[in-house]
Amino acid sequence: MSEPLSHYRALALQSRCDAVNGLTIDAARERIHASIARIRGEIAASKAFIGPDLALVVLPEYFLSGFPMGEPLGAWSQLAALAPDGEEYEALGRIASDTNVHIAGNVYETDPHFPGLYFQASFIIASNGNVVLRYRRLLSMFAPSPWDVWDKYLEHYSLDGVFPVADTELGRLAAIASEEILYPELARTFAMRGAEVFLHSTSEVGSPALTPKDIAKRARAFENNCWLVSANSAAIVGTPIPANSTDGMSKIVDHQGTVLAEAGYGETMVAHAEIDLAASRRWRQRPGMQNMLARQRPALFTETYGDDAGRNALLDPSGRVIVPERSHFVEAQRARIQSLTDAGVI
Repeated sequence: MSEPLSHYRALALQSRCDAVNGLTIDAARERIHASIARIRGEIAASKAFIGPDLALVVLPEYFLSGFPMGEPLGAWSQLAALAPDGEEYEALGRIASDTNVHIAGNVYETDPHFPGLYFQASFIIASNGNVVLRYRRLLSMFAPSPWDVWDKYLEHYSLDGVFPVADTELGRLAAIASEEILYPELARTFAMRGAEVFLHSTSEVGSPALTPKDIAKRARAFENNCWLVSANSAAIVGTPIPANSTDGMSKIVDHQGTVLAEAGYGETMVAHAEIDLAASRRWRQRPGMQNMLARQRPALFTETYGDDAGRNALLDPSGRVIVPERSHFVEAQRARIQSLTDAGVI
């Protein structure tokens, strides 16, 4: 690891997404590689403009593919999912090393331990080109998650692989995917594991009014005394949905919940600011009402959070992976709503 930095600049790169829906497999892969080439130019040009202290670039959610629109799991894997050791990661690694920045983003990813499934994965690639963090989204509406194959997933990756925090020269970094910013439990878990900077790849509705996700970004930063770098899509091109439905609002939030930089609409590098780790570390050592981590008492909530509904839903009794139809995910939520209703929770 290089010499640790107490401060540096970070960029939430608001880049468009060229979707692969409806393409052949070969055409989809060609589009993915064209997107990587375009992003290389955007990162290099952004660093030339912002300055040599730009050390971290966060890219939007599923920035290489868009999201599935009804494709079966197997078909979407072939169209859009990356292999963990695949050429796409190698290409992104070369961008990181050539531009001397850490790159974070979010993609769909296969796993040889779970044939037939894919996971939505957030990653961090260090400036030497190596992947230093791989986090698979845990709270997802329409995709498999580690919770669906929990026992087998832990066998391969342990709890540290479920909730990874990368100790880097840019501080201790954790990745949060999209709507997971709405769940305070996840961000708090990363913070309790040492995270100082949340890297949030998202593809969300842009609005001149505050949205739930936008409120959550400020809240997660403040309540954990963490920095947050949130990159949104600058439109998703190539689907029937109006392209600019997801656009704007990329931002950087400091450890006190203050927005330091925010992008408007379109492809832009406007959302960049300094990450001052020395300041947040001093804050965390300071007794006071706003030292939220030091005031927390996690064990108070252990019993309430003991529900294990949905665990191993995609493993059969012998431990083999079940590849579901897409309808499985909605039916699972319906069943959960019923169980919460029966328990008097809702």
